[in-house]
Amino acid sequence: MAQLSSIEWTEATWNPVTGCSKVSPGCKNCYADRMSRRLKAMGNHRYRNGFELALQLDLLEAPLRWKTPRMIFVNSMSDLFHPRIPISFISEVFQVMNSAHWHIFQILTKRSERLALLNKRLSWSKNIWMGISVESSDYVYRIEHLKTVDAQIKFISFEPLLGPLSCIPLSGIDWIIVGGESGPRAREIKPEWVRFIRDNCLKNEIPFFFKQWGGKQKWKSGRRLDGKIWNEMPNKGFYIN
Repeated sequence: MAQLSSIEWTEATWNPVTGCSKVSPGCKNCYADRMSRRLKAMGNHRYRNGFELALQLDLLEAPLRWKTPRMIFVNSMSDLFHPRIPISFISEVFQVMNSAHWHIFQILTKRSERLALLNKRLSWSKNIWMGISVESSDYVYRIEHLKTVDAQIKFISFEPLLGPLSCIPLSGIDWIIVGGESGPRAREIKPEWVRFIRDNCLKNEIPFFFKQWGGKQKWKSGRRLDGKIWNEMPNKGFYIN
């Protein structure tokens, strides 16, 4: 069975790779790092080395066995474009996604340079949604890398949003996610930062998804922005064969 997910913008997770390393400030309080330590303490063999990067070869073809169509977040516990993941393995992951055409696969990376570098070596079937994470204005350049990619659906996750943005190059972007940081050391998110992104999405007619305000107890702060829950998404049905 697929690992059902509590992440608001997906339905399931698939982790052919686990473990990662921190590359920018958004990684500081990484939930996957915290989760891997907990799973190691519980005796989960996949995390016997904690958050060390590991290829989970036995999970590579799992989506082919999941017959019910679903939206699948790829590598919620890693980054598919981590420099230590061989291009041969990344290609195998893409081959599985190409074959499992009845699912939608959602990929997020902070390694936008490697994504752009490998773009032409990968097969972008229309059920693969490619996204990049941007936590502050210092990392808006990742959006330009994303725009070079051949995915039909390109999206940005501003989570955790750690500061204000003055300019967002949204041309060619199909979906926006925004969220605050959660967990015991969560950093602040301000409503005006979120409103700026939402208003730009409205202006550019881009679906806007507000995931959470975050905080130490995120369920208390909720998901409402100006009295509304924003759950907009691309027309996913159109993108399944």
